[in-house]
Amino acid sequence: MTNILFIIGSTRRNSFNRQLAKITEKLIAQYASNNCSQIQVDYLDFSDVPFFNQDTEFPTPESVTKVRNKISVADGIWIFAPEYNQSYPGYLKNLIDWLSRSLKKNDFSSGTSIQNKKITISGVSGKSAAGNSRKKLSELLTYVGANLFLGEGTGIALNGQSFATDTLTLTDEDLQKLHSQVVDFLSFVKD
Repeated sequence: MTNILFIIGSTRRNSFNRQLAKITEKLIAQYASNNCSQIQVDYLDFSDVPFFNQDTEFPTPESVTKVRNKISVADGIWIFAPEYNQSYPGYLKNLIDWLSRSLKKNDFSSGTSIQNKKITISGVSGKSAAGNSRKKLSELLTYVGANLFLGEGTGIALNGQSFATDTLTLTDEDLQKLHSQVVDFLSFVKD
């Protein structure tokens, strides 16, 4: 069984990035069916993770321990990130700050929960296709020692229809890019 953990960088219930994750989940299910593979997709709930504060880092808050445990059993992580003011959301950055910290107090050789994790990125936004967010997120994940696949990943530019209906509509080209990312990332995870 291959475990893929989705991280949605937006708190909005019906965010375009959450919708993109649902589409990606269907593409993964199709891939699994076509390749006789067992792949489980989970969504990380990190809504109760507190703002990082070194004063409260140890003992580690229970919500952070739960998130780290989910990260540790994932074979691959897929981050869906919107773009806020030409960058990724603070909500997502806070999670990565926690994941980048050592697991044991004053023991920096103990590693982190995100170190060497196989991760890919996708993002939906306006005309930029979340390009600034994906670029900066790629830099951050590389810095904290993640095993990043495809660098900045796949970006989707929202069209007017999506804005008007609050429903993500993808072009055939968008779907093809996403399908390719699914196939290539799952192969990367299995290696």
